[in-house]
Amino acid sequence: MKRTALALALLATPALVSPAAADDRNDIIAPITAIAAGADRHDWDRVRAAFADEVTLDYTSLWGGDPATQTADAVVEQWSGFLPGFETTHHMVTNHTVTSASDVSATVEADFTATHRIGDDLWVLGGRYDYDLIEVNGDWKVSSMTMTALWETGDRGLVGQAAERAAATQ
Repeated sequence: MKRTALALALLATPALVSPAAADDRNDIIAPITAIAAGADRHDWDRVRAAFADEVTLDYTSLWGGDPATQTADAVVEQWSGFLPGFETTHHMVTNHTVTSASDVSATVEADFTATHRIGDDLWVLGGRYDYDLIEVNGDWKVSSMTMTALWETGDRGLVGQAAERAAATQ
């Protein structure tokens, strides 16, 4: 009896069974994927298109300091100034959970593993991202990213090496 009542309650909840809800979820998650995959592929137009014009980035769990609000163009300029200095990167963002959504805003939680390689040296970290998104002209855009680093292994100093390598090729 309890299972039947639960099944009826779930079926009566349009957000859980509506095909539109699944489409909305995919549309909300798409810019998150575009940021990670675009950064790994150095497809800066793809990364830029996924961000709102102004974005707040919070990497304080890893680097300290304060969250920074800046233009998306400035974020892309910074990332394109050091990520190409790695021989490879792989930012895997998984387990997306849309925690709230309206017609104009959404929040998402996701887990990540980020691998950075130069030669035989690796820096790998994992944790969680919290995203805020806004709807802009029919598209979802990331307006805020908060990274919570939960673990890391390898050489964090590779970030500095990557910046030097990238600067030498520009």
